[in-house]
Amino acid sequence: MSRAYERLAERFSRIGVLAEAEGVLAWDAAAMMPLGGGRARGDQLAVLAGIAHGLLTAPGINADLDAAEAAGLDSNSSPDPWRAANLRLMRHAARRAAAVPGGLVEAAARANSACEKIWRGARMRADYAAVLPTFIEVVRLAREQAAVLGAALGLTPYDALMDGYQPGIGAAEVGENLFARYERFLARALPAAEARAARLPLPCFPAGPFPVAAQEAFCRRLAERARLSFTHARLDPSAHPFCGGSPTDIRITTRYDKADALRALFAVLHETGHALYERGLPAAWARQPVGSAAGMAAHESQSLMMEMQACRSDAFLGWLAPELARAFAPDPAYGAGNLPRLCRRVVRGFIRVDADELTYPAHVVFRFRLERALIGGELQPADLPKAWNAGIEGLLGIRPPDDRVGCLQDIHWFDGSFGYFPNYSLGAMAATQLMEAARAHCRNHRSPAPSRSQPHKPPRPEPFPHLAPRQW
Repeated sequence: MSRAYERLAERFSRIGVLAEAEGVLAWDAAAMMPLGGGRARGDQLAVLAGIAHGLLTAPGINADLDAAEAAGLDSNSSPDPWRAANLRLMRHAARRAAAVPGGLVEAAARANSACEKIWRGARMRADYAAVLPTFIEVVRLAREQAAVLGAALGLTPYDALMDGYQPGIGAAEVGENLFARYERFLARALPAAEARAARLPLPCFPAGPFPVAAQEAFCRRLAERARLSFTHARLDPSAHPFCGGSPTDIRITTRYDKADALRALFAVLHETGHALYERGLPAAWARQPVGSAAGMAAHESQSLMMEMQACRSDAFLGWLAPELARAFAPDPAYGAGNLPRLCRRVVRGFIRVDADELTYPAHVVFRFRLERALIGGELQPADLPKAWNAGIEGLLGIRPPDDRVGCLQDIHWFDGSFGYFPNYSLGAMAATQLMEAARAHCRNHRSPAPSRSQPHKPPRPEPFPHLAPRQW
């Protein structure tokens, strides 16, 4: 093995450790940290980001990359395709880092951390004015980063941000192709779905309240049934559900609603999909670029396949209904047929994370347009609430009553994550295709029917019947 490649692998292993530390600190800030720790936490995250950036831009890295590439280690004909792919990803990471000054990296990390903490309180109070001053700084720094990245990579500024989450897919491909086609589809499909639903009885809702402790215990059991081991994971509450940490120390969070246990339940199943993907990453390549997620569209495909495909199936909901009755209390809402209608109903709603599969992409489409306009300078932060309300009204015909269920509902922009939103719909599309392939595989490899000489015993119901247990 090339000595230059060995040095690169060691360098990226150290960067991976810093990323793990950043992940745990960010989780702690969202789930555990007292309010008074915010400024110091921002400094900690900024210094870690600066150190990682320094390792990616140190003078020796380009020489090692050149030497390893000159030896053909990045070639498609390399005898070790994993190492070749790793080297190509190293080059891409170094190229992105070299475009952005270290001072800008640290400034953005501080601003994002400060804004995210103010956002938590502003969201609860529906007070956009409270977060606006720090958000203006977040947007300014994001624009600056996008501009220098775009120039270095030969991309538009917004595409340069998208490249940081899912390389190879740009705004033109997403917006003018996928999202434009979806909008035409939605204009026909949504009224048809609503008309079909109007001919059916309304589903009944489980009667609360649902104690938070009981919800947490039930969500934890569900995650365990999905094969998430809490030897390597935690579940905690936060203002916005997420999955963080590292592949051997995974932190998932949710938010609880005493009036509706299903909201937390499906959020945990979504984050469990993320967690299982992280746990399934190749341990032999831990802390190397090729051992990390294949992009956030790929990541979202795993969480949405769990939440929307497997866990809204008839088989899963049939298993879930009696489990809910045992965990909380018997309720007519858990009766035959009601839970599927409740969990798969099509409703024009304000909250993205609660949206059904038909309307969910609409939430992503107008967020994509807004953040693209924010980065491009066509939209200013002060005008975001008005633009948000117009965007959702144009697509779904509803107008938020306040900013809590409007432009303050998602954490992404307030912690600087511009360019992320398209990955939700890309992931949803991939999840549908992956699940269809899994079902086709199951149809083509069914076990033979039992012989008449032996009585047939029905299998014990499993909560995740479409997937091999040891893969989940």
